Amino acid sequence: MSASPSIVWFRHDLRLADNPALQAALARGQQMVLLYIHDDVSPGMRPMGGASAWWTHHSLVSLANDIRALGGQLVLRQGPAHDIITALVEHTGAGGVYWNRRYGRSRDGDQALKTHLRNAGVTCESFGGNLLFEPWSVATGEGKPFRVFTPFWRACVASEPPRLPLPAPTSLECVPGIASDEIETWGLTPHSPDWSAEIAQMWTPGEAGAHARLEDFIENILREYHRRDEPGPITTSRLSPHLRSGEISPQSIWYALERNLPGDAQANKAKFLSEIGWREFSYNILYHFPELDTANYRPEFDRFPWGEPEPSALRAWHQGRTGIPLVDAGMRELWHTGYMHNRVRMVTASFLIKNLLVDWRVGESWFWDTLVDADEANNPASWQWVAGSGADAAPYFRVFNPVLQAEKFDPEQVYIKRWIPEIGTDAYPDKPIVDLKASREVALAAFAKLKGERPPE
Repeated sequence: MSASPSIVWFRHDLRLADNPALQAALARGQQMVLLYIHDDVSPGMRPMGGASAWWTHHSLVSLANDIRALGGQLVLRQGPAHDIITALVEHTGAGGVYWNRRYGRSRDGDQALKTHLRNAGVTCESFGGNLLFEPWSVATGEGKPFRVFTPFWRACVASEPPRLPLPAPTSLECVPGIASDEIETWGLTPHSPDWSAEIAQMWTPGEAGAHARLEDFIENILREYHRRDEPGPITTSRLSPHLRSGEISPQSIWYALERNLPGDAQANKAKFLSEIGWREFSYNILYHFPELDTANYRPEFDRFPWGEPEPSALRAWHQGRTGIPLVDAGMRELWHTGYMHNRVRMVTASFLIKNLLVDWRVGESWFWDTLVDADEANNPASWQWVAGSGADAAPYFRVFNPVLQAEKFDPEQVYIKRWIPEIGTDAYPDKPIVDLKASREVALAAFAKLKGERPPE
C-alpha cells in the first residue's frame, strides 16, 4: 500500500479528461483511491430522479471500464460522504483528498469535510471543474450577483478566457484491495416495469459517448443550429445530460469550437455558446440562492395563489393527454426518451403554471424525476423563469400559446405526429382539458393582482 495515497472523489465529473481534481492527485505522485459515493442522505443532497439515476448507473459503468483500461479501479461506496471519506483516509493513511466543486446546498457539507480533513493534517483541495466561470468571479460593478442574463454573459465573455482543458491520464496507479460496492446493489436502474428501453436506444452515457455527441454536433448539426427552436428536426447539441453528469467539461466544448468551422456553423457558434452561458447563469443563481428548487427567487411570488393540482388534469399533463397537441407531444417525448426539446419545455411548463395554475415546483419535481439531464441549477432556474418568479424571468404576462407555438415552430406537425400518431382519430382527446383563452385571463388577473397592476389587455 502506498505510504500516503491520494483520494479523488468523483461527483458530477464522471470523466478522465479535463478533470482538475484527478490531475492534482496525479501530480502528487502517490497511488490513488478513485472514489464515487452514492449519497442521498447527507444534508443538502437532493436524491436523483429515476431518469438521471439510470444515466448515472451507466455512466459509472463506463467510467469504471475506462479506469480499468488504464490499470486502476473505481471504488463505489454508498452512504454519508463525510463518514465514508473520513474512514477511507484512516484506513489508507491518505495524505491528500481532491474533488471538483459543487455549487448548491451540498457545498456546506463539502466545506465542513474540507475543514475536518485539514485539521487532521490531510491536504484537501477543491477545483473548478464544471463551469467556465466560477460564480464568485462574475459580478456587477457594485460587486453584486447579476440578475439578468445578457449583462452577465457579456461580462463573462469580456473576462479572461476559460482555462484550457487538461489532458486525460495515460495510466492510473491505484491502491489495491480497496473494497467496493457492486453497482447493481444500488438499484439505480428500473426493474419492474423497465421503462428505460427507449431511453437506452437514444443515449450513450459515458465520456466516450459525450465526445462522440460533441463531434457529431460540430460536424453535422451546428450549421443548422439557427433552427434550434424547431422541435421536428435535430438541430440542437443534446449535450445536456453529458454536461449534467460531467462526462464532458464546458471547457472541452468551448475549445472544440475553436477549430475552423464552415461559414454557416461559424455563424451559429456565438448563439450556441450563449446557451452554454445560460447554464453558467443558472449556476451563478444557484450559488447565491441555494434554495432555488424549493423557494421563489422573487419573494413576492410567495403570495401568489397557486392552486392544488386537480389530479385528473395533472395526470393528463403527465401522460400527454391534455388535448393540446404540442404539450402532449412534449410530455410523451419526455417519457419515452428522458428528454424534451427546449422550446417545448417552455410551452409545457407555461401550460402547467399559467393555464392550469399549478405551482412551478410540481412541474419541476416531475422533470427532475423524468429528465436524463435533470440538473440542480438548470431545472429549477428554468421553471422559475417560466413562472416569472426567477432571475431574468419572463414577464408574468408571457403565457405561451401552445397552438400558436406549434403553428410557428412545427407547421407541418412533424414533431406532433411523431409523438401523437393517433392525432386526428377518436383515440385522441376531442377537446382540451382547459380553455386556453379563459385560463390565460384568469392567470393574468392573478399575476396582475400580485403586482398591484391592471392585467394587460
